[in-house]
Amino acid sequence: MMKIVFVVFSCFFFSYTFAQDSTNTSHANTKKFTITNRPNDHLMIQLSSDHWSGMPDSIKSHQQGFSRGFNAYFMFDKPFRSSPKYSIGFGLGISTSNIVFKRENIDLKSNSVLLPFTPVDSTNHFKKYKLATGYLEVPLEFRYSSKPLEPNKSFKLALGGRIGTLVNAHTKGKTLQDKNNSTINNYLQKENSKRFINGTRFIATARVGYGILSLFGAYQLGNILKTGAGPALHLYQVGLTISGL
Repeated sequence: MMKIVFVVFSCFFFSYTFAQDSTNTSHANTKKFTITNRPNDHLMIQLSSDHWSGMPDSIKSHQQGFSRGFNAYFMFDKPFRSSPKYSIGFGLGISTSNIVFKRENIDLKSNSVLLPFTPVDSTNHFKKYKLATGYLEVPLEFRYSSKPLEPNKSFKLALGGRIGTLVNAHTKGKTLQDKNNSTINNYLQKENSKRFINGTRFIATARVGYGILSLFGAYQLGNILKTGAGPALHLYQVGLTISGL
C-alpha cells in the first residue's frame, strides 16, 4: 500500500510542477484576476469516522470501537474563466477504511457463497479485530471559493464524487484471548482476500469549511459486498479535511 501511495503522489507532483498553465480572467467589473499557480486545495488529507449502513442486528451488535478512515488525494484545480470563484477539481489518491469489531470473526477466505460473520462470544477471540479495505480512487469536485486568491481566508464548498478500484481487503486480529478475556498469547492474524468485496465503487461526497479546514461527508452508492455475498452494506464517512497547496 505504501508503495502505491508513493508512486501516485510522485507522478502527480511532477505532473503538477511541469504542467501548470497561466490563465488571466476578467471579472464582470473589468477587474483582472490573476489565477496563475493559485493555491486551491491541490492536496487533500482526510481523517474520518467510518460506519456501515444496512447492518443486520447480528452484525451491528458486534461492531464496536472506533472505526476510522484515511484518504489522501492530489488534485488539479481548473477555475471557470467566466467566474474564478467556481472551479472543477480532479485527481488521484487513496482511500482506506477500518471497521472495528468485538468478539466477531469475518472469514474472507471462506469458500462459501456468503461471507461468514461469526460471533465468538463464548470461545477464543481477538482483543482487537477489524476489516480493512483500500481503494485507488479518482475524485471529482465542483468547487466554490468565496476568495479564490486568498484560499486560507476563504469560505469553501464542494460537491462531487469518487470512483475507486479495490487494491486490498483484509482482516486483522491482534492478541488472542479466551472467553473470559484472559490473554492466551500476542498472536497476530492477518488474512487477505478480495473475493467478497466489490472491486469498483462509487461514492458521493460533500465538504464545507473555511481556509485549510473543512468538514466532509461521503456515502457509498453501491454495496460493499458483491451481489449475493451478504447484506446490502454501504460505507459512509464523516470527518475532517485538511487541504492546501
